Amino acid sequence: MATQAKRAAKRRAALTRERILRAAISLADRDGIELLSMRKLGQKLGVEAMSLYNHVRNKVDMLDGMVDIVFGEIDLPASGVDWRTAMRTRAISARRALLHHPWAIGLMESRATPGTATLRHHDAVLGSLRTAGFSIDMAAHAYSILDGYIYGFTLTELTLPFSNSEGAAGVAEIAENIAKRFHAGEYPHLAEMAVDRATKPAYNYGDEFEYGLDLILNGIERAQDGRYGR
Repeated sequence: MATQAKRAAKRRAALTRERILRAAISLADRDGIELLSMRKLGQKLGVEAMSLYNHVRNKVDMLDGMVDIVFGEIDLPASGVDWRTAMRTRAISARRALLHHPWAIGLMESRATPGTATLRHHDAVLGSLRTAGFSIDMAAHAYSILDGYIYGFTLTELTLPFSNSEGAAGVAEIAENIAKRFHAGEYPHLAEMAVDRATKPAYNYGDEFEYGLDLILNGIERAQDGRYGR
């Protein structure tokens, strides 16, 4: 008993906010944010749930910290590069982080008390645009549309009824199931898309991300140069 008590005391002493947040992210990645609880987190760390409150005030504070870590995984705009390259690199990095942490999409912009990494990220993105000559309004427009695209595309990608690893095979199976329910020729444009594009061997829905991103960056560039009317 004395040995067990010493081990428990050692685990409690080893607890840190960083360790708790990393463990919480691991659980959320595996099970989803809805199933994350202080009880399960305590079990994973080998401590009583109440011990966690010495390092996180409550679940909201824990979510703030988790989101802050995810923001810290996204590449900041590098100094000395043009704004378009900076925004493109940052968008690709953000999508990669969100695919790794699907639970975070709905939480990234919802924090009332954002952490240091979150604030640093937003400031760096806006700073890159402002340094490039964007007005405050134009920087806000660019940031908003880019984030809307990143979050929206990634959410769609994660909720498709097939995975990117399944590719054309997954699309083909769904297309076949749909075709069985309707008369031939009833939805010609969907059939055309499936046959001529989505069921090709090399098809991967995720490849659409960078194409769409470049279209958006083209539009932002035109607007910044005054070649695109509001």
